[in-house]
Amino acid sequence: MSMTSAAVRQAFLDFFASKGHSIVSSSSLIPGNDATLLFTNAGMVQFKDVFLGQDQRNYTRAVSSQRCVRAGGKHNDLENVGYTARHHTFFEMLGNFSFGDYFKQDAIRYAWEFLTEVVQLPKSKLLVTIYATDDEAYDLWLNDIGVPAERIIRIGDNKGAPYASDNFWAMGDTGPCGPCTEIFYDHGEDIWGGPPGSPEEDGDRFIEIWNIVFMQFNRLASGEMQPLPKPSVDTGMGLERISAILQHVHSNYETDTFVSLINAAAAVTGASDLSDKSLRVIADHIRSCAFLIIDGVMPSNEGRGYVLRRIIRRAVRHGNKLGAKGAFFYKLVAALAAQMGEAYPELLTKQAIIEKALRLEEEQFGKTLERGLQILDDELAALTSSEIPGSLVFKLYDTYGFPVDLTNDVARERNLTIDQAGFDSAMAEQRKRAQQASNFGVDYNQQVSSNQQTEFTGYTAEAGSALVVEILKDGQSVSQLDAGDSGLVILDSSPFYAESGGQVGDTGTLDNSTGVLFSVQDTVKIGKAFAHQGKAEQPLQVGMRLDAKIDTARRDAIRKNHSATHLLHAALRQVLGEHVTQKGSLVGPERLRFDFSHFEGVKAAELQQIEQLVNQQIQLNLALQTRIMSIDDAKTAGAMALFGEKYDEEVRVLSMGDFSIELCGGTHVNRTGDIGVFKIVSEGGIASGVRRIEAVCAAAAISYIQQLEAQAQQAAALLKGDTFSLTERVQQSLDRAKSLEKEIEQLKGKLASYAGASLTDNVQQLNGVQVLIQQLPDTDGKALRTLLDELKNKLGSTVILLASSQEGKVSLIAGVSADLTAKVHAGQLVAWAANQLGGKGGGRPDMAQAGATDVENLPKVLELAFSYIKERL
Repeated sequence: MSMTSAAVRQAFLDFFASKGHSIVSSSSLIPGNDATLLFTNAGMVQFKDVFLGQDQRNYTRAVSSQRCVRAGGKHNDLENVGYTARHHTFFEMLGNFSFGDYFKQDAIRYAWEFLTEVVQLPKSKLLVTIYATDDEAYDLWLNDIGVPAERIIRIGDNKGAPYASDNFWAMGDTGPCGPCTEIFYDHGEDIWGGPPGSPEEDGDRFIEIWNIVFMQFNRLASGEMQPLPKPSVDTGMGLERISAILQHVHSNYETDTFVSLINAAAAVTGASDLSDKSLRVIADHIRSCAFLIIDGVMPSNEGRGYVLRRIIRRAVRHGNKLGAKGAFFYKLVAALAAQMGEAYPELLTKQAIIEKALRLEEEQFGKTLERGLQILDDELAALTSSEIPGSLVFKLYDTYGFPVDLTNDVARERNLTIDQAGFDSAMAEQRKRAQQASNFGVDYNQQVSSNQQTEFTGYTAEAGSALVVEILKDGQSVSQLDAGDSGLVILDSSPFYAESGGQVGDTGTLDNSTGVLFSVQDTVKIGKAFAHQGKAEQPLQVGMRLDAKIDTARRDAIRKNHSATHLLHAALRQVLGEHVTQKGSLVGPERLRFDFSHFEGVKAAELQQIEQLVNQQIQLNLALQTRIMSIDDAKTAGAMALFGEKYDEEVRVLSMGDFSIELCGGTHVNRTGDIGVFKIVSEGGIASGVRRIEAVCAAAAISYIQQLEAQAQQAAALLKGDTFSLTERVQQSLDRAKSLEKEIEQLKGKLASYAGASLTDNVQQLNGVQVLIQQLPDTDGKALRTLLDELKNKLGSTVILLASSQEGKVSLIAGVSADLTAKVHAGQLVAWAANQLGGKGGGRPDMAQAGATDVENLPKVLELAFSYIKERL
């Protein structure tokens, strides 16, 4: 049977739906509330909390086709992508899951039925592996399914520790774990390789296509294995791998999805050899880049954005190798949307956004290459050997994105080599750091937690009677706090909002008839409990009934800022485009801060339009409405959900007319008019592709406007005008200052020219060459350049080194006439002098400049410079 990749995906989903599984859409590539993962890298990630017992769904069986990325941290095979048959940065994982429902027997039966009956793989081509001691799975494969014993392979602990086996899966060092059974496909004797567990297992003959994990234990930090009360099943089958088998090809890159993308990549790069590995790289990378951008990642210099940037630049470098001219990578988005848009409609709806993000990054990379070449030129000018240090090659590659092969090309042109071993060592250190940074070592059995649950009453109340159900001090549960003790107080119900979604926690007091017992300085969430953090003013015990009272003035200010944040988000998307997504927020009583994805700085006119839109909605005095509905219904209603956030099956939807509809659990005003007025204070970039707006509302906005007005009046008075003529007065002052600066420069040039006329008296003859080495008083770099040009024109065949010091800094400039640059290189001369004085620099063979800091030793170095020049002449 031959099936397209799309048909395989649909067949898998339909098969398990017929077995009572709920079809669950692919989650975002940004794991929801999971700091242990850089990207979603397996189908089970979105069900992690279900397996841990921290979340419940309205189904016990699920099936999905999950989009995954493995290109950073521990799961990083980036350099292999395109050069092997099955490595990818982006792939789809088909998976079926049981949450305490069916277990080994049904999981094995379903897998076998799908492979042998639905997609009709020959049974003789399949073999299986089990964990060495899993006799139950062995018996099921042998007697229930009928797989011959010689095609069932036991895999034991082969990594130097108990349960350290390819066939024993664990969520982490602790937590849910269990044995696996894997299904392999035999490509035939004409392909080199041996079965799993053999010395030749890394060959391509036997390919793993399906892994079934039986979660039946909970591993404690002590190493003890506790049986889980509800054993579960987690499976995974790579769509690309099974599609290759069903399409009778050996490499994933020969499947229909990749053939289409490779042809498109060849068209935009002008490549004619469709077997070129660079085309594979580009075809793979367009998938991961497009889906990461869809899920809110933008190119940047840190975290997920840095990984995206590396993938884009790797694709662009391979396009350049193929001869691509100008930006090309973004043009592949249309081909990808045509190939996968039916399964993932967001590729079609966000095509323009993806294209713009990729095009801007390509253009930026072009500028980066230019900057990298200049840096390389400067460094090579100061090089004292014929080998470029590996540390420099790595710096250019890692910091500036400058390709190693391009550094090699420059080295060859200049008869230099690169320290490949040093570069490899620096790369190895970087990988080690990346792995350490992504190894979070979470112990799921030792998280600080509380079994209590707090009912939040703060949507409608600002005070209320509540029972103290738990007290935590220094992370431990205690029965009481003494006066002066700091701790966390958990109530059965509370009007205090716990910090969440960017909104800060409430403050206030816990009182009784004797007065204030506890001053609440913050409120945070611990599981489903609200923990009131602060200090006891009087002894406080579990079981006490108290009056919980929030700081109402502070809450009121927070509500106004929070509602304004929602209006701002909607206005940004309306003015800048729907690619704008929230990247973070902080809503406090004084002001609001909103971070969002955007390709470039927001223009002044756009900021004005955004501010006007928000204030228009405030003036309309729209009523705020809240509804509780299912997450699917909320999305259908158009509610904005945040990428990377995890939501319950039922969510709270906040609406302000048709202008803003978002999922939000925070506190808000009753009507938009309560916000009063909205004023943007600042806008700027905080990372590549991420912008930040800070704003104020209500009384704080009035105060801010008054301060601006006072400053404008003071400035106008200093310029002898009024606020309405302030711009004109400032421009006049700037024009006058510019005119004076120009006049000063002209005077400096004349002074330098006069100085140059007298400098010729200090020229020394050396083998027929006129050599001038001179220190000048208080002369800036521009004047030195003017003087150098005049001296070169006047002296003819010459070598010149000029220096000056100003405010503790040394300026150096060297000039060499064209007939002497083969003997004396100006860039190397000035770099040598700068190195002696604690600086660095370089430049062209005929002219170069440098800076340094050692003013005291400048005369001595200038004396030595004559010997330096003499040796070369």
